[in-house]
Amino acid sequence: FQVITGGHYDVDCRLEDPDGIVLYKEMKKQYDSFTFTASRNGTYKFCFSNEFSTFTHKTVYFDFQVGEDPPLFPSENRVTALTQMESACVSIHEALKSVIDYQTHFRLREAQGRSRAEDLNTRVAYWSIGEAIILLVVSVGQVFLLKSFFSDKRTTATRVGS
Repeated sequence: FQVITGGHYDVDCRLEDPDGIVLYKEMKKQYDSFTFTASRNGTYKFCFSNEFSTFTHKTVYFDFQVGEDPPLFPSENRVTALTQMESACVSIHEALKSVIDYQTHFRLREAQGRSRAEDLNTRVAYWSIGEAIILLVVSVGQVFLLKSFFSDKRTTATRVGS
């Protein structure tokens, strides 16, 4: 798993087997990898907790790899050597596995960058709206102030008495 966005990029993680026995428990981790072999059939539960940072929403990427890859060639356990074509296929297959790992890494980086860019875009939009409102209020205030300089205030005199 890896935390993509939110706070200090850390979460609590717990994995339980079907009997409720905790197989894995880590606190405040940004990323981690855990490998185990299931000892029994059933539903395994995992939980990501953000209990210590309730103000920040977090996005977590996690990946399951269940089981072994099937052999590239059904007769791979044979005693004879691989042909040149078969050995080339095996090396290409291994290279493609590393390409998949790189793609996953870059997808995570892209998701982090996208989240940061969207947050920045939202903040810039709010700041621009606030500046526009302030500019409008100042403009209207200046118009009324200038208007008061050029208005003629006439006082009427009234006579008291006869």
